[in-house]
Amino acid sequence: MQPSAVPELAHTQTRPIHWVATATAVAGVVALSSVVQPGSATAAQSAPGTGGRPAPAAVAPPSTTGVEFPLDCGPVKAVVAKKATGDLDGDGRPETVAVVHCDAPMGTPPDGVYVLTRAADGGKPRVVATLVEPGERLTVTDFTVRARAVTATLLGYSSDAVPRCCPDVKTPATWRWNGNAFLRSTPAGAHSV
Repeated sequence: MQPSAVPELAHTQTRPIHWVATATAVAGVVALSSVVQPGSATAAQSAPGTGGRPAPAAVAPPSTTGVEFPLDCGPVKAVVAKKATGDLDGDGRPETVAVVHCDAPMGTPPDGVYVLTRAADGGKPRVVATLVEPGERLTVTDFTVRARAVTATLLGYSSDAVPRCCPDVKTPATWRWNGNAFLRSTPAGAHSV
């Protein structure tokens, strides 16, 4: 038998201190697991004030499919470019916000931004508010629905002399429901491109 060229390594031989360290580590893990326990599992609970009835099932947000948007596209169809959902009015039912424009064969058609909802009985989705009219000739970017607010960046033109390819005005905007209508706010410092 040929002797090894590598000297004996200290950790390859077990000593009593190794067993003591291992036993201490295992005891620590067992003690910690007995202190940190997950909460007990519970069945679905009824919502407060419902007389023991379970909470209503989640409602699906309105679909944009088949909705007639107030947008005159002539012979081309309307295209939903972006959409997001969220409960904007706090009634427990989500709304859908859609950015829509005409399917133009060339150029950048202006966007319209519409809020869709449906009746409590789950009826057909319908447009209930227009946040941006296509006649404003704006393009919508950075579009989100979060914390009961719709936010977007609106790209537009300072005058008719500005080429339609190159918007020169950039305006951040936020819309919030006030109980009667969506109010638009523009943060201080909104600027031109």
